[in-house]
Amino acid sequence: MLISGVFDVALNSVELEICSLSPIIMARIKPQALLQQSKKKKGPSRVSVVTIAIYGLIVVVVAFFLFASYRHWTRRSKYPIEDTFSSAEHDSSFGDSKKINIPKYAVLQTSKGSVTVELYKEGSPEVVNEFVQACQNGHFKGMLFNHVIKNFVIHGGDANRPGSTEDWTSRGKHYNQLDTSLKHEAFMLGTSKMRPDGGGFDLFITTAPIPDLNDKINVFGRVIKGEDVVQEIEEADTDEHYRPKAPIGITDVTLKTE
Repeated sequence: MLISGVFDVALNSVELEICSLSPIIMARIKPQALLQQSKKKKGPSRVSVVTIAIYGLIVVVVAFFLFASYRHWTRRSKYPIEDTFSSAEHDSSFGDSKKINIPKYAVLQTSKGSVTVELYKEGSPEVVNEFVQACQNGHFKGMLFNHVIKNFVIHGGDANRPGSTEDWTSRGKHYNQLDTSLKHEAFMLGTSKMRPDGGGFDLFITTAPIPDLNDKINVFGRVIKGEDVVQEIEEADTDEHYRPKAPIGITDVTLKTE
């Protein structure tokens, strides 16, 4: 009985000891478990193989689209240049007889004022083409009216050409496309039919009707504005050779399509 009592007392002591240690052990175990559990929650989630494949496919498609767009725009910027050169070569093959956008009007700026001339680009295309080229080359800038014959013509050009103005206009260059049905009126614009070798483009403006006008000059236009300026030039004082005593000339020529 004594032994049994001692054993019970010892067992109770052990139980009390375990109970007293239990909170300490649990306190140590619980934080470690919570720590591992939090690590599992905070750990990086795994990306699936399907997601990686989808993103990779998107990158490939975008790269292909950018490359295709680059090829398209580089080719597009190349072809117009080639077409331009081919068109230019094609146009040049027609020769100088075909001109594009030939001006319809010419404004002669003179020391007495401006004179607007309508060009007969359909009736006399060859002469008009030569006149336009001469304007573009600055041929008429500074040209003087070297002969002024009252009630006949005023002439601008080379003052050193031999013979009288009427002799110069008697014969000369032949044009295939020249309208000879033009009215023989005043204020018509023409150029000499007879030109020396290497001679330039001269100008005649009639100041009175000339019956045989087409036999004398190649008419390619008419004055539509500035008739008073032409008449003022006609009234200039001249010497016995019909040369103005005071210089009168053309300062510039402006071409207009409308």
